[in-house]
Amino acid sequence: MDERSIGKRIEEMISDGVDIIDMGAYSSRPGASDVAMDEELSRLRMGMKILRSIDSSITVSIDTFRAKVAKSAVEEMGADIINDISGGNLDDEMFEVVSRLGVPYILMHMRGTPETMQQMCDYHDVTADVIKDLSEKLRKLHLLGVSDVIVDPGFGFSKTIEQNFEIMKHLDSFSVLDSPLLVGVSRKSMITKTLGITADEALAGTVALGAIALTRGASILRVHDVKSAVESVRLYELSTL
Repeated sequence: MDERSIGKRIEEMISDGVDIIDMGAYSSRPGASDVAMDEELSRLRMGMKILRSIDSSITVSIDTFRAKVAKSAVEEMGADIINDISGGNLDDEMFEVVSRLGVPYILMHMRGTPETMQQMCDYHDVTADVIKDLSEKLRKLHLLGVSDVIVDPGFGFSKTIEQNFEIMKHLDSFSVLDSPLLVGVSRKSMITKTLGITADEALAGTVALGAIALTRGASILRVHDVKSAVESVRLYELSTL
């Protein structure tokens, strides 16, 4: 995307009522190729400059698995949250850096890398195994003094479509982790492949699964279509709170 397109997209999300803007410069789609660290930083600097010129107060999470990128994003670019799709697996320094930075950390479950993750879907019990992995990492983070952790089961990351739905069925089990729960299913293959549609046609499926996730304990929905998600959350809150 060019600078004008990025700015327009940011303005649309803010207008639609977004709470947190998640900015990333490294594609995490299955099979995605590697992006050099310098290139990732360059893209993030451009994106953050545009974002802060539009709104200096909006909360921003940075989608990166690299500790050095996380450090620069917070200290240099003014990011507020680190969103690590690898849950610390791809950079041994990430947990310590997050501890020093003192910012909230999104701990997602994934095996392997974006290039290899779909070859690593062998679980005994996918929900129990994911919870166990997240629990062990939460203990490590807490020992380092990181208390503000959001957990993400990692829908679509090193999981088959069937496993994604298995986790969704038992999403309330993640309450045992005693951490806010983030769910990201927007336009993913568990919707498109199941229904035989394209990502552009997946809004209804995204809203449906997002609503189900809210009823099962999700605190944060990571979405592409902000307006629809905001409306869904509002109706959910009016119906339950």
